Amino acid sequence: MEKDQIIILENRGLISISGNDAKEYLQNIITNDINKVSNTNSLFSALLSPQGKYLFEFFIIKSTNGYYLDCDNKATEELLINLSKYKLRSEIKIKDLSNEFVIGIISLDKFKEIQNFEKNKSNTIIYRETPIFIDSRKKKLGARILSSLEKLYLTIKKLDLKIADIKIYHDLAYHEGIPIKGLENLKEKLFGLEANFEELNGIDFQKGCYVGQENTARMKLKNKIRRRLLAVKSEGKISVGNEVVFNNNKIGKVLIGDPYPFALIKMFDPDYSLFKKQNLFIENYKTKIINNY
Repeated sequence: MEKDQIIILENRGLISISGNDAKEYLQNIITNDINKVSNTNSLFSALLSPQGKYLFEFFIIKSTNGYYLDCDNKATEELLINLSKYKLRSEIKIKDLSNEFVIGIISLDKFKEIQNFEKNKSNTIIYRETPIFIDSRKKKLGARILSSLEKLYLTIKKLDLKIADIKIYHDLAYHEGIPIKGLENLKEKLFGLEANFEELNGIDFQKGCYVGQENTARMKLKNKIRRRLLAVKSEGKISVGNEVVFNNNKIGKVLIGDPYPFALIKMFDPDYSLFKKQNLFIENYKTKIINNY
């Protein structure tokens, strides 16, 4: 995306977690280290199933009296239910603020310009009372602005930005191997490591226990990541459930269909190196893997 552009995301939810026990509560359940979240740093993280399988992903941003979770709007209601399950006797408040905030995306170059103007090199900057933070998955995805809609339009005017088509962001994320649409199709279909959470800086292996930690740590220790979620592109239509074939061998299955398809692809038997740059087939149509981890 260009330096003077901003993209407003229409598919995000926002959950507030506040109270005296908010930090400890989150630390006990999420994959990343809440101690690294501050007014100067925000993180990408996840909530896994007890077996270590994909459930929800989100960004964590420090708020005045706790934390915000920037999540997929289709998952907000279910994420709220799951968060409440782990509340127990914790002194926290969980609230859905999705109707009060929006997320804007700006380029990394624009974020660096704001850093220079504010004389602040932090990964998260409070600009006009609004947090702006680098996407910790991949810097190519720019920075995210968490703001009320009214304040966002004032920020757009102040920074002399032009609203761009959301397709620009979706295309960029897709080619970087990061699914944005169709995340609901991933639920309990793959393990957190298979969803590339380590490569996307979403897991901290030095922190203590969290939900799904045992299987996740075992897979990491024994290098048992036998499948990965990868972006694929085909000459024909790609639908959820389609099989990916190489030399008449089934090597994967589509979990997210068009327009930004992703498939869970084998790393072994056959070895990934043999076919990662070769023609694969989905429903007899030539197919390519367009990102590598």
